[in-house]
Amino acid sequence: MKEISVQELKEKLDNGEDFQLIDVREDFEYETSNIGGLSIPLGGILIEADKVAKDKPVVVMCRSGKRSAAAIMQLEGQGYTNLSNLQGGILAWKAEIDPELNVY
Repeated sequence: MKEISVQELKEKLDNGEDFQLIDVREDFEYETSNIGGLSIPLGGILIEADKVAKDKPVVVMCRSGKRSAAAIMQLEGQGYTNLSNLQGGILAWKAEIDPELNVY
């Protein structure tokens, strides 16, 4: 499984790169704090797989990296090959990029 660090994600965002960010946390978690990704909770990732791009890189994130890894495994089982897991999830983003971010 490909992984991406929060530093690499910040570079992609700062450079305006063409990629998709998917947040697989639950709605209440996303509402507490997010960094702008498309919210598709893990339980619905296969139901809403048509919302996940196949024609550009996709970064999948969650709170710590475990649920996003599970989502990637499910999507790769459906033929996706363009997915990267955000190492450490939003907790790493808070620790390394945005200490003011509200996390639970």
